Amino acid sequence: MITEDVLEYAEARRAIDALVQEISKRGKAGVIAVCDSHGDLIAFARMDGAPLSSITIAMNKAYSAARERKPSKEIGNAARNPEKGFDIGYFGDPRFTGWGGGIPVFRGGKVVGAIAVSGLPQVEDIELAEMAVALATS
Repeated sequence: MITEDVLEYAEARRAIDALVQEISKRGKAGVIAVCDSHGDLIAFARMDGAPLSSITIAMNKAYSAARERKPSKEIGNAARNPEKGFDIGYFGDPRFTGWGGGIPVFRGGKVVGAIAVSGLPQVEDIELAEMAVALATS
């Protein structure tokens, strides 16, 4: 029998609640997506006033980070590399994105999920997603 560690709903909810509190404290609005190791959604929040386009973007950032087992920004950096870059469309999956803000959650060296933030400047999306991952793994 194969057993595997998973990111549970209660953990996803705690991460979302912490992010909503932090984003609200900053006087901003964002979208938060938490997915499992396959990129399937576990929990989701769209704060009042968050951009509608950020709904899909947050889900795709989390999906990309989980599927590729690396931050979504690293996928984008590789695609934009002037010498070794590639068309992200070569992945064959339109959900892959290279925008920063999707961070995988590792436990025991394996990805158990990913957390993504969208709707704020990219640097804040990344910072907040990293904060939530630290919370989920502590």
